[in-house]
Amino acid sequence: MLKVIMNKSVSYLGMLFLAAILIGCSKPGGVRILKLGHGLDTSHPVHEAMLYLAEKAKEKSDGKMIVQVYPNQQLGTERELVELLQIGSLSMTKVSTAAMEGFAPEIKILGQPYLFRDDAHQARVLEGPIGEQLLAAGEKYWLKGLCFYDAGKRSFYTINTPVEKPEDIQGLKVRVMESPTAVNMVQSFGGSPTPVSFGELYTALQQGIVDGAENNPPSLVTSRHYEVCKYYSLNEHTAIPDMMIVSTKVWDILSEEEKIWLQEAADESAVYQFKLWEESVAESMRILEEAGVNISYPDKEPFRKAAEKVYETMKINDPEMYALVEKIREY
Repeated sequence: MLKVIMNKSVSYLGMLFLAAILIGCSKPGGVRILKLGHGLDTSHPVHEAMLYLAEKAKEKSDGKMIVQVYPNQQLGTERELVELLQIGSLSMTKVSTAAMEGFAPEIKILGQPYLFRDDAHQARVLEGPIGEQLLAAGEKYWLKGLCFYDAGKRSFYTINTPVEKPEDIQGLKVRVMESPTAVNMVQSFGGSPTPVSFGELYTALQQGIVDGAENNPPSLVTSRHYEVCKYYSLNEHTAIPDMMIVSTKVWDILSEEEKIWLQEAADESAVYQFKLWEESVAESMRILEEAGVNISYPDKEPFRKAAEKVYETMKINDPEMYALVEKIREY
């Protein structure tokens, strides 16, 4: 019992120590310093976009605003970083909107399978009133959305057999993010959803803890999961964007001028990131082909029909969310 109490005390002190080190927002010598942590590799296009955001913030403020970027989970996992934002110990992070649904449930709408007709439809939704509504959805949880980043389309990659139709997933353990929406999606195809931390996924694939996973081409390449999974089936079941978020505890102490600098820098980084993403997808597909990955393009219609189970359940259990689905589909 004493050991348990001591362990909890050590953990609590560790969090306090980390919070003290981070100092989400400070202004030594009149310079506003914002710390931005994320879990991606430095070769990832989203990391490059965050560096661009930092560059633009410095440029717009004539050096009065410095955004310090910490990649590779240096400051914690995705969930830990969001929690640090909530207490104001970290200024900013990039988060998948799938992970955000645990903090702002309304955002789970963006993780629904085959929600968007095409890229143009997705862009209209995210850049319009619905997108603004979703960026603001986390504010009551101390998380303000600044902009969306393109995270492409997610498809299945597997170790032993390709996924050409929903039936091919039946019996497979498929890694998913810690997202009820992702769990429901894989279950609608007949698979066994298995939440695993992205940082632990390579080992989980090697050891056969999971039979496969689902993600976009750049993430498949930068994670080197293709070294284990030799089948990539581009059924493109979801198009879940990333979101750049800032702690409202930090945002609220910024001056109006500082808010303008940061928002403009974020908006411009999103435009830059979309271009980087397009280039990265093309390069990633080339790398996968050269590595001998078996790439297939299955008919999406059977997957789309199977995914309707998700919407049928939503219509009964969550009519407000289903109403938003209909609004997006009509947009």
